Amino acid sequence: MPHNLPPHDGALDAALRAAGRGWHVFPLIPGSKRPAVRAWEERATTDPQRIARCWATGPYNIGIAAGPSGLVILDLDTPKGPDDTAPAAWSAPDIADGTDVLAALCERHGQPYPSETYTVRTGRGGIHIYLTAPAGAELRNSAGKLGWKVDTRAAGGYVVGTGSVVDGRPYTVTHDAPAASLPPWLADLLRPAPLPPQKPVTVPLAVDKHGAYLCNAVIGELARVTGSPANEHNNALYLASVALGQLVAGGELDEDDVTARLAAAAAQVGQGDREARRTIASGLRAGAKRPRKVAA
Repeated sequence: MPHNLPPHDGALDAALRAAGRGWHVFPLIPGSKRPAVRAWEERATTDPQRIARCWATGPYNIGIAAGPSGLVILDLDTPKGPDDTAPAAWSAPDIADGTDVLAALCERHGQPYPSETYTVRTGRGGIHIYLTAPAGAELRNSAGKLGWKVDTRAAGGYVVGTGSVVDGRPYTVTHDAPAASLPPWLADLLRPAPLPPQKPVTVPLAVDKHGAYLCNAVIGELARVTGSPANEHNNALYLASVALGQLVAGGELDEDDVTARLAAAAAQVGQGDREARRTIASGLRAGAKRPRKVAA
């Protein structure tokens, strides 16, 4: 550790410890879960000097960028009130929160619960289970894909790190260990289902409606991105890229033009250009498996 770093407070120490594990950190607004900087994924860092300079300017909370850190983090939440109850598929006397759902999921698949890994208790009493992403996998955030109250943070996502306090409640380590590998069975459940190769889809439209249809398609997908909720920007960008990628593959739209328009929409909602373009490229590749043409 360089000798010219300023004295460490609790948050700075925690940020440096996370960076020492190879996890990319960035500042969150003090007392909040919201990023204190734009393009947070690009600016997340493991550089101790940059971290020290940042936390010397304020009592920031700590964000850990899952994608650059090579992490998939299981976010096991608790109900937000008496009306927040499990759906029928997960309704059982022994299921009260996301931790119970994950335990039941492990039992259904005949697999052990991922307990021997770095684990954090959130301010609201939930659990974050840190796991390392498999090499070459394009895993993204998910909401409820594994089950009720079980979300994941991967590429395009982040979690609040230990050393942070939200609404007066701290995030604390409950099991201090190296992050274990994401079990292959969980990776299989989280991978997006591949689109089956299909013949180009033809949309029967009159000749004079051809351009209008394409224009409306682009406008609609850009609106999907710019109108998406704060925690769904990256997923909306991916879905929009898949939809327009079908038209690109069908020869109806120019790939460079589509990429530029989607990147501009992503910038409007605060996404970093590098990560946005990775998401766009991934979506265009998926969309290319189902080319789509607009018939004259």
